[in-house]
Amino acid sequence: MIAFYENRTTDYHGRHILPTGRSRIQCAAHLHTHIELVLFLEGHCSAFADTERYEIHGGDVFIAFPNQIHRYESYDKEHYFLFIINPDILPEIAHVFTNSQPLSAKIPDAANDPEIRELAARLFALDADDSPYVEVRRHGYLMALLGKLLSQMELTKTVPDDSHALKTIVNYCAKNYTSDLSLSLLENELHISRYYISHLFSDKLQIGFNDYVNSLRVSFACNYLRHSDKSVTEISDLVGFGTLRTFNRAFFKQMGRTPSEYRRMKQEARAAEKTSKGDLT
Repeated sequence: MIAFYENRTTDYHGRHILPTGRSRIQCAAHLHTHIELVLFLEGHCSAFADTERYEIHGGDVFIAFPNQIHRYESYDKEHYFLFIINPDILPEIAHVFTNSQPLSAKIPDAANDPEIRELAARLFALDADDSPYVEVRRHGYLMALLGKLLSQMELTKTVPDDSHALKTIVNYCAKNYTSDLSLSLLENELHISRYYISHLFSDKLQIGFNDYVNSLRVSFACNYLRHSDKSVTEISDLVGFGTLRTFNRAFFKQMGRTPSEYRRMKQEARAAEKTSKGDLT
């Protein structure tokens, strides 16, 4: 399984997806430095955390910890809350997410708790609230929600040195993905053994170092393909691939299509969405 690195540019993101909408939770395997929390209210999906598969039904909660590979498969219409949270905005409990892993990423029946549902609804409602101290209120709701959920989870400690080193390496790669990254370079720059770095990627992320770097570059390339008119060759250079051939090969391996096909697919999807909205007016 090749996972791609998702570059999160905000500290908090919340969505409320109704079963009447077109959105589905299905997505490819990915990882990021944030907490990903799904409160599943209706429907059914399969959720994956690292190598484990979970069947998620209405009332269940799924949580992926930072730098944990996760993905979803959809089967029918779904109703859920999705929250993606940078643990750094919750310093009181950030250590729990950086130094621990859940024995199970599924919390059965937790989303049926009226208090948990109310906290999720209040969090989502804040997105449309521009009143003073909204961030203070969001912090309070997040602390209450995660506090409730953590109390229902069994956690296992990760090795602190591993957790700190992995975060250092991931952050360095995210800031320098356009450079010619290699295990030797990271060893020299971060003073961490190249063998230890390789072990962390294979053991903690279940992905090789080179595949991880390529996934990071492809993730940024997708953003350029969606939101710019730059040529595929320009984008290949911008995200750090040495040759266009290498870029095309890595992109196809991760996305299942060429960069040009991906751009065309996104353009057609946007055009169809505009047409659909026009038909409704």
